Amino acid sequence: MTVKNCMKRNVVSINADTTIREAMTLFVKKHIGSLPVVDDNNTPIGVIGLRDLLKLEMPSFIDFVADVDFVHDFGAVEDLRPSAATLKRTAKSIMRPVFTVKEDCGLLRAYSLMLQQNLHDIPVITGDGKMAGIASRVDVGVAILSTWIKAER
Repeated sequence: MTVKNCMKRNVVSINADTTIREAMTLFVKKHIGSLPVVDDNNTPIGVIGLRDLLKLEMPSFIDFVADVDFVHDFGAVEDLRPSAATLKRTAKSIMRPVFTVKEDCGLLRAYSLMLQQNLHDIPVITGDGKMAGIASRVDVGVAILSTWIKAER
């Protein structure tokens, strides 16, 4: 079985000039965890994850603290929001490099790449590099488990 068999085909994507505010709105409206950034040819050039947006609000000391278990809440910091200037920046300013798999990629390979790169979703591309879909760890994992069920019969 390949990723093509379990991916979501209706992918929400943006271009590099989309503002962070517009991207944030899509995350909320579409209830998504990642947003591929594509060029004019629908080729993935980057990705913005929910964590990239939330990082804009996260206190900077988080990067230096090994264990935040002792912090019960962040108090007034919880009410902070990114500035209007930050929200006007483009997606290009916060997008990360994109890892993709082709439609014919095997499930175990796709899942392995997602684990190695700490990805919850991975864009799926056609043979010529265009967006074809997106697959989550859950999509791929359930597809793998379904082959186990079929094998038991």
